[in-house]
Amino acid sequence: MRRTSQNSRPFEEIQGAPFLDRGGILQEGRQLEGSRFSGPEMSEQLESRVDPAPPPSERVTLVVDGTHFVVDPAVFTAHPDTMLGRMFGPGRQHNFTRPNGKGEFEIAEGIGASIFRVVLDFYRTGVLRCPDGVSVAELREACDYLCINFDYSTVKCRDLSALLHELSNDGARKQFEGFLEELVVPAMVASAQEGERECHIVVLTDDDTVDWDQEHPPPMGEEYSQILYSTKLYRFFKYIENRDVAKALLKERGLKNIRIGIEGYPTCKEKVKRRPGGKSEVIYNYVQRPFIQLSWEKEEGKSRHVDFQCVRSKSVPNLAAMAEGASRGGATPTPQVDELDRLNGPAPRLLATPQAPSDS
Repeated sequence: MRRTSQNSRPFEEIQGAPFLDRGGILQEGRQLEGSRFSGPEMSEQLESRVDPAPPPSERVTLVVDGTHFVVDPAVFTAHPDTMLGRMFGPGRQHNFTRPNGKGEFEIAEGIGASIFRVVLDFYRTGVLRCPDGVSVAELREACDYLCINFDYSTVKCRDLSALLHELSNDGARKQFEGFLEELVVPAMVASAQEGERECHIVVLTDDDTVDWDQEHPPPMGEEYSQILYSTKLYRFFKYIENRDVAKALLKERGLKNIRIGIEGYPTCKEKVKRRPGGKSEVIYNYVQRPFIQLSWEKEEGKSRHVDFQCVRSKSVPNLAAMAEGASRGGATPTPQVDELDRLNGPAPRLLATPQAPSDS
């Protein structure tokens, strides 16, 4: 078949189109070449027989940590429950995200470029493959920020210890949420109903028994503690990571001065010692058990602040005058003590008055 000149442009485009079917289109070209149509009429005939090429897909440029990523937004809309799926979904025109002056979208502030590459692989394959050198904890934070499900079905990495640590944090948070509503909150409510604004909770096992001597209780103030009998909660607090998760959750709920640890708690008296003079000393058996200490006091700083302008001082204003009066043989005035000192000072020591021996 002979090649036409440059003036027969529509036919040349068909001949040179790499995606066209050579058998079909070129046969149509031969038929049209020998037909009676020429010029514009021939062009109209060709355009009516060739399907238009689909328009190129829209591309967006994302800027993450100074790195540019050119992405087809269709990969995001396939996951509408994620943040990027909502940003570039059907309601995109109403989205708060707007491109900058260059038409680029600056997103995912605080997420590194290497982490975002892993995230893009998730949108293409449905799996987060964490390569060596990428922190699993940082990947987890990015998934939380971008609303991507982080579990064993979506995350694959070589460092199983780091992956299981993150999964344990998820499980610990869900488990403590149940403990909080079922056990801890009722204990805090009981303290609040007594007018308290803080609470000290001791967690014992279901098999622990508390048997204190009523006349000689342990001298540690444990009588003011709330006691929870729960072997499950006791085992939960065995790990320091679980205690950190619980502390973070309590802080999110607005509580303050949170302390969670392990301390010795007296359960029952072990033996009784007789001291000279007939005084008894009770020895208690202590077990190591978890405790929770927290506060919901709003005016914590004001509760411990004393306005000294409102405290009337009764002390001697002039110590020199007191010393001069004593040198002249007069009675030395006794310095008076502030009411605040009476409250905060140590208890006065009482001297025992010797008694005459009884005849009995």
